Amino acid sequence: MGLVYADIELINADDLALARKHIIGEEEIKSMHLNMLADSGAFMMAINENIQERLQLPFLEKRKAIMADGTIVEYDTVGPIMVKFKNRTATCNAFVLNWDAEPLLGAIPMEEMDVLIHPQRQELIVNPEHPDYAVLKMK
Repeated sequence: MGLVYADIELINADDLALARKHIIGEEEIKSMHLNMLADSGAFMMAINENIQERLQLPFLEKRKAIMADGTIVEYDTVGPIMVKFKNRTATCNAFVLNWDAEPLLGAIPMEEMDVLIHPQRQELIVNPEHPDYAVLKMK
């Protein structure tokens, strides 16, 4: 199977909360659209420093991740980020990779949005069993 990319909108979730409280205006909510690699082998979402800077996402903590080659790398974690794909949303945190690294949509936001990688069409799709809303597993 090849690489699967999807048009994803990322929104600073802290800004959304401030706008709901009328502390900032809707036009001040920081967001961006980007083509992200859908990577079901990665648990968390990963963005790069450029995206983090543009969305002004706050630092939360340092976390360690095991890379494909078995090495352990420590990354800054930022958030919260609202992730939008078609009629789905998820709110999550993200690892911050080097400045120009490719952003990854990991399994956690994909599960929360109830989206799947369609292997034949090589695209991210809304779960056809639940086309109108996400259904999450509780067990």
